[in-house]
Amino acid sequence: MILDSTRRNIGLLSVCQALLFTNNSTTIAINVLAGLALAPVPEMASVPPAAWLVGTALATVPASLLMKRLGRRAGFMIGTAVGMVGAAVAAYGLVIHAFWLLSLGTLILGAYNAVGQFYRFAAADLAEPAFKSKAIGYVLAGGLVGGILGPALSRSTVDLLPARYAGAYLSLIGFMVIALAVMSRLRIPAPGAAETRGVQRPLVRIMAQPVFIVAAASAAISYGIMNLLMLSTPLEMTAVCGYPYDSAASVISAHVVAMFAPSFFTGALIKRFGILRIMTAGAAVLLTCALIAFWGVSIAHFFWAMSLLGLGWNFVFIGATTLLTEAYRPAERAKTQGINDLLVFGTTMTSALSA
Repeated sequence: MILDSTRRNIGLLSVCQALLFTNNSTTIAINVLAGLALAPVPEMASVPPAAWLVGTALATVPASLLMKRLGRRAGFMIGTAVGMVGAAVAAYGLVIHAFWLLSLGTLILGAYNAVGQFYRFAAADLAEPAFKSKAIGYVLAGGLVGGILGPALSRSTVDLLPARYAGAYLSLIGFMVIALAVMSRLRIPAPGAAETRGVQRPLVRIMAQPVFIVAAASAAISYGIMNLLMLSTPLEMTAVCGYPYDSAASVISAHVVAMFAPSFFTGALIKRFGILRIMTAGAAVLLTCALIAFWGVSIAHFFWAMSLLGLGWNFVFIGATTLLTEAYRPAERAKTQGINDLLVFGTTMTSALSA
């Protein structure tokens, strides 16, 4: 039986996820284009999105350890406040036409993304073992709202100020203010004695487990593939193929929807067919996406490739997150989750730089 308090917290975490991915999908849609507008050479257009991922990767372990000490709610709120600073710095970089200030802003903004990645782990921690995959899926499903709102937000704010894209970055702050209000309603229990003072194995031993290797490698590879295509698609569509920005934003919207809409049933599929089978199916979908992306550059090719990219990522990532919960004891939770996300976003950062 699922407690009402658990349902309430998972619902609030899903709203936080919706707000996070409203910001993330907006950031994804504009980062590379804002970088292209200011970059000294076109090849450096991927520096701002890469900086965003560097900020995410650098903040994962500190964020996880901070939450172990202060609790989930405090950690979420601190990371959100830091993200507000990053959005303001990025917007100011565009106003004064400073490429490296834009990149610094996206680096700082990455801390919000890093902290937000722990919403799924907070849900897993709250849920009973049989409900973990569904709890993770329900929280990630909040990203569906972001897939719809984010690109629409970017389209309506991209030219809001004389400095193109600056208004879009400033609009992110408003959504983070709402996120802070939602987070203040969370009632997640403080870390208990088993988590703060329990016996811990060395991190090397935890990482040497086959269950950790499969979970972390699958999450990292799927996220890296997803990020490579997601970041390069707006650039390819607008700067290379000459499609209007609205077309690129619509494709990214379809992609983000495909990332999160399956979350309503992925947990049930995992419970019925098993984690590894669903992850394998996701890998097959990612392969199909790559073949379509290679085949052509029409808007239809972009649309279907990016939609399948989202679906494949969803199956692999929810499966990998569920699998990771089997790799650690309560006292090892913070460092294991932190190092997992460091590996995930370290890989994603590499894919961003290659975009």
